[in-house]
Amino acid sequence: MSAHVILQPSRDKSLRRKHPWVFESAVAELKGRARVGDTVDVFDSEGDWLGRGAYSPHSKIRVRMWTFNKEESIDNGFFLRKLEAALSLRQRLFNPEETNSFRWIASESDGLPGVTIDVYDNVAVVQLLSAGAEKHRSKIVWAITKLIPDIHVYERSDVDVRKKEGLEPVTGVLHGQPPSQVTIKENGLKIVVDIENGHKTGFYLDQRDSRAAAAHFAKDSDVLNCFSYTGTFSCYALKGGAKSVTNVDVSQPALDLAKQHVTLNGFDDNKAKYINKDVFKALREYHEQKQQFDMVILDPPKFVDSKASLTRAARGYKDINMYGIHAVRSGGLLLTFSCSGLMPADLFQKVVADAALDAGRTIKIIGRLHQASDHPIIGSYPEGYYLKGLVCEVTDN
Repeated sequence: MSAHVILQPSRDKSLRRKHPWVFESAVAELKGRARVGDTVDVFDSEGDWLGRGAYSPHSKIRVRMWTFNKEESIDNGFFLRKLEAALSLRQRLFNPEETNSFRWIASESDGLPGVTIDVYDNVAVVQLLSAGAEKHRSKIVWAITKLIPDIHVYERSDVDVRKKEGLEPVTGVLHGQPPSQVTIKENGLKIVVDIENGHKTGFYLDQRDSRAAAAHFAKDSDVLNCFSYTGTFSCYALKGGAKSVTNVDVSQPALDLAKQHVTLNGFDDNKAKYINKDVFKALREYHEQKQQFDMVILDPPKFVDSKASLTRAARGYKDINMYGIHAVRSGGLLLTFSCSGLMPADLFQKVVADAALDAGRTIKIIGRLHQASDHPIIGSYPEGYYLKGLVCEVTDN
């Protein structure tokens, strides 16, 4: 028998519900030898087989489950089936004439823990963030190229979370000759994605629907886009008829790309401003100067990286939302987001409501936004729901 993990008594409930994680505290013992990323069988304390997963001796998540089917081997065919099923779903979601970029694999929600694959036109960008994903890199790349033969593949496994798995950061070409930048289409807009140096895999595909919502609400508005990154919310706002857009970000290269996006899509350059500044500082200055906008977009980076940091993060979200609310003209809109999976949706709503109270304003929630449809949430893994957004009308008390 191959190496296998035996669970502590009564620690099998989550696996029986097909949750894909086995925590270190649930493991009674490892029988046999297993190196980082090796496939192990998992048994309950009575000796019943529960599933098969990747072993990670350095992580608090000791096993990430590949399968709950005893007959299924973790071979080339396994990865090909997973990628094929996920691709079939994505092809139903988009008109390729309008949108040619999508999340192909959303880790656990597509049955491949630690694997993220984003497609940008003819380039697939891969992130392998778990020991098991690392172990099977060559099989994953083989499956990608089998399903889309003319694709280029680039790796962006340069994320801190790999340290928790005992892995070093890795980037580089895995197949073909990917360019450093690629111009994609999203809902008919042209967007330049910096594959080698951009955030995450180069771009935030998960905000596609939220950007479309911004376009819907933007007509005749002066828009403040905070944490603007490469300015795509602003491009959508201009597409929707915004009078002006102001991008605020600490990264000058991101703002340079934002400027390029306005020109690339044929919008009026005079309608866009670019401010290289810390957002907290900029919002405080707007408040002191009593400067307000018809729409404020707050899309900050992840504030919560562990349960221990949730309270501190909630304070950060409250501060940024209070100043964001101050910056909205009475009757205007706040679009505010949290991309922290550990921030519950009800807590986020409470934080924004408390921020409004502190700002002496009234908010009325008129819409809820969430990750786009190519970032699905499998029923057995609710943690897959991470991106939460609120559309709020802001009025004076």
